[in-house]
Amino acid sequence: MEKVAHGVTQLTIQRFVNLYFVETSDPSRWVLVDTGLPGSAKTIIAAADELFYPGSHPEAILLTHGHMDHAGSAQELAEHWKVPIIAHPLELPFLMGKAVYPPADPTVENGGSLAFVSRFFPPQSFQLTDYIQALPTEDSEPPFLPGWQWLHVPGHAPGQVALFRPEDKTLLGADAFATANHESVPSLLLQKPQISVAGAPFNYDWESVHASVVELSNLEPQAIGCGHGPVIKGPEAAAGLTALAQSFPTPKHGRYVSESARIDADGVQYLPPMPQDKLPQQAAIVGAATVALIVTAALLMNSKKKKATKPAYTDVRHGFTRLTRTGREERGTDEVDYDE
Repeated sequence: MEKVAHGVTQLTIQRFVNLYFVETSDPSRWVLVDTGLPGSAKTIIAAADELFYPGSHPEAILLTHGHMDHAGSAQELAEHWKVPIIAHPLELPFLMGKAVYPPADPTVENGGSLAFVSRFFPPQSFQLTDYIQALPTEDSEPPFLPGWQWLHVPGHAPGQVALFRPEDKTLLGADAFATANHESVPSLLLQKPQISVAGAPFNYDWESVHASVVELSNLEPQAIGCGHGPVIKGPEAAAGLTALAQSFPTPKHGRYVSESARIDADGVQYLPPMPQDKLPQQAAIVGAATVALIVTAALLMNSKKKKATKPAYTDVRHGFTRLTRTGREERGTDEVDYDE
């Protein structure tokens, strides 16, 4: 666990997914921001018991958005703690089993390792109806967190929110951006600090992603925690975010680059056409070539074995020595047959 700022602690799950324990105005009360991947509940409960006291539970679970690496353990934790789950209204269709998020774009430029693995991600949706509550949009202060503001930062997810505390300029940026290079799995695993674009294959609206980064950079944060990457504090936080906003690397090609998906309170209403994904075809060619090589090698090895097991004759004056197929030598005085 790592301290982001006063009353804000980051917990990293499986080395690259972050969630946050955020204390309310009462130090004994707190809110859990995001829940990590499925199967993380026991780790989170143990961390909460260590950070606060055994048996401690939050006032609520606040989801910055509903992607699998943020909402994966929400239901198990809500059932264990008997607390509500709060999310922006635009996230509710995906958290109540009514819709699935736009499919990932493995063809996006500079998607890196994440673009490759995104081909194997299942459709993302959860059924949290018994626990989910809509974030009140008429108030910029999130429930249970006085002194904080929530900001709607779409582009990566339709109802994604970031949290900001003006008092000390602490920012929890969700996946509006990342504090590690998201194009490189090793960089994520090594937690090398670098403010960058987050989750390129999962960004469904690049214009909104850029606008969200600009909005957050205008806050000039002094401490940053995101969904992925290490905590960044001091002047580097604001400087890095400003640099990303000013030189935002919009991809040159990808499914959602020139045209975004359209999403409303009922879910996805329109998806732009999927560009040709050349990797499966290339993989098929490589696979066929590999099979051909394996078959050829097997045939050659089989041919060599047949040659090795042929009877071998050696002229020994008026006799012969024969190596049988069982490897046993036989001697005789028959006439030597050189036709073999």
